[in-house]
Amino acid sequence: MKFRHVLAIVAGLLPLSLFAVVLFLAVYSWPAVVFNGPGFVVRDMWSLGNLYANPVMRHGTMIQPGATYGIFFLIVGTLLTTAIALILAIPAGVGSAIFLAEAVRGRLRLAISIMVELLAAIPSVVFGLWGYVLMIPFLGHHVFPAIAAVLVFIPAFAQPTGSGYGLLTAGVVLSLMVVPLIVATMRDAIAAQSAAMRESALALGATRFETAVRVLLPGARKVLIGATFLALGRALGETMAVLMVSGNALNMLPYNVYAPVSTMAAFIVSQLDSALQDPSGMAVRSLAEIALVLSIISIIINALARVLLIRFAGPPARA
Repeated sequence: MKFRHVLAIVAGLLPLSLFAVVLFLAVYSWPAVVFNGPGFVVRDMWSLGNLYANPVMRHGTMIQPGATYGIFFLIVGTLLTTAIALILAIPAGVGSAIFLAEAVRGRLRLAISIMVELLAAIPSVVFGLWGYVLMIPFLGHHVFPAIAAVLVFIPAFAQPTGSGYGLLTAGVVLSLMVVPLIVATMRDAIAAQSAAMRESALALGATRFETAVRVLLPGARKVLIGATFLALGRALGETMAVLMVSGNALNMLPYNVYAPVSTMAAFIVSQLDSALQDPSGMAVRSLAEIALVLSIISIIINALARVLLIRFAGPPARA
C-alpha cells in the first residue's frame, strides 16, 4: 500500500467519525424527534413530568405524565453567550496579536506568547471555579451596578443586575477562554506578512499602528475568519465553565444581560442525572436530541465559515 493511500485512509477517518457521531445521535434520539416534533426548538418548556408515576402512552410513545420538552430558551442562551464572548474576544485577541507581532521583540515577546498559549491549556472547570469564586461576586457587586447606572437608558443593560450569575458573566468567562485561540493564530499570521509591505507603508508616511491595521491585518483576513469560527466553535460547545457561572436558568428567556441563562451543552450535563431517573427513557433521548441540534448548528456554522473563506479570500489554490 502506497504512503498516500495510508494518508487518505487516516484523513478519511475524520469525516467518518463526524458522520458516525451525528448518525448515532440521530438514531438514538429519533423517538424523541418523532414525539417532540418541530415544536421542540420553539417551545420554552422543559419538564420531566412525574418521575414517580407509571409511564403513560401519548401519541404512540411512552412518556412520564406531564412531561414536556422544548429548548428555545437553550438555543437563545447558547447563541447570546457565544455572541457576547466573540464581541469581547475578537477585539482583545486581534489587538493582542498585533502587539505581540509588531510592538515587542526578543525575550519579552516569547514570554508573553508562552503565557497566552498556557492560558489556552487551562481546563475549563478551572475557569469555571475562578469565575464562581472571584468573578461572580466582583461583577455582581461592583461592575454590573456601575454598568446599569451608566447605561440605564438601554433596557438590556438596566436594572436589575442580579447576584452576578448570568448571561454577561458567562460571556466574559467564555471570552477569556477563546482569546488565546485568536491571539496565537493571528500573531503568527501577522508576523508572517512580508517585510516589504511594512517598509512600503512606513515609507509612505503611515504610522506603525496604521501599517498594522490597514496593511498587515487585511492581508491576514482569511486567518482572522478561520480563527473567529474556531473560537465560535469552542464557545458553542463549552460546558463546565458556563454551567458554573450562568445561573442554569430553566424555562426562561433572559430579560437583560445580567439575567441567568442556560446553554445547550451545560443543560445536558445538569439534567443528565435527573433524566436517567425517567423509566420511559424519553428524557435521555430528548437530551440526545439537544446534542443533535447543537451538532447541526456547529456543522452549519463551519459550513458558513468555508463559504466566507471562499467569498473573502478566494478559492483554495490547486496543485
